[in-house]
Amino acid sequence: MSIVRLLILGLIIFCALLLLLWGIYQSWKTTKNPQAERVARRLRNAIGDGGSELAVSITKERLLSSDPGLQRMLKGLRPVLALDQMLQQSGMTGTVARLLAVVVAAPPLVLLLTSVLGLGWPLRLTLTAMAGALPVMMVSRAKQKRLTLIDNLLPDALDMMSRAMRAGHAFPTTLKMIADEMPQPLAGEFRTVFDEVNFGVSMQDALMNLAKRVPSTDLRYFVVAVLIQRETGGNLTELLTSISAIIRDRIKLLGQVRVMSAEGKMSAWVLSLLPFGAAAMMYIANPEFLTPLYTEAAGRKMLSVAGTLMLLGFFVIRKITRIRV
Repeated sequence: MSIVRLLILGLIIFCALLLLLWGIYQSWKTTKNPQAERVARRLRNAIGDGGSELAVSITKERLLSSDPGLQRMLKGLRPVLALDQMLQQSGMTGTVARLLAVVVAAPPLVLLLTSVLGLGWPLRLTLTAMAGALPVMMVSRAKQKRLTLIDNLLPDALDMMSRAMRAGHAFPTTLKMIADEMPQPLAGEFRTVFDEVNFGVSMQDALMNLAKRVPSTDLRYFVVAVLIQRETGGNLTELLTSISAIIRDRIKLLGQVRVMSAEGKMSAWVLSLLPFGAAAMMYIANPEFLTPLYTEAAGRKMLSVAGTLMLLGFFVIRKITRIRV
């Protein structure tokens, strides 16, 4: 039985190291490939020195992997495309193939480490699952931060567009003003819309692409309002001012909800960290008191069950205190 376990651990280590080396090679190939640099240089020269890098990016297909064979294979998988869309919306660099390599390589390494430490199977499986989900959770968190920043910048951008249109500027010109004057990441998204229109894409398609790239409810209000106004007519400047006021009221209400739910979030952190603090104080007072939890099998099982229940309770409290407005 021990020989079989050693063979399984050796196979896990071999697969993890193989995936790690493959990810390092793909990263080096993506950043140091002379052919890709030469193509990008020729595109920049064709557009001109004054062209933006975002204008170059919309003329090429988004790569899922630098390897052509893997690119064709990943294009046919819908979950991979959804993960790539999340990666794009987060604003993080890198390909989805590199992210998948980390997701696949992390669980075997964590499983090997927890097996060496002799942890119980409940805690071992929980940490292994968290190792696979952690990279995706980091991308999701980066996406939420980016969307929150866009939502906070959008009212000022709409006010700027409204004032510019009152001064006599056309709507495409106001898009360029937002791209030049507003901070990132909102400026980059409006720059992409302006560049798409300059490349011949219709205004309707460019705005719809913006709504697909940025899954923000407030931004979709803006896109829908502009599209309806272009078909039915009306005063666009007053419409933008009204949308800006609505978005500001929504952000204010969201801030009040966060203040009211802060107590529940703080309780989750306190209840999660309290056992570790109590254990540290016990260890300082009497180092031998907690020794059976690590040396005996029953103690390790108790730690595994307690750790699993703590993680479950933390996520349940976080789910309850997360209120969407």
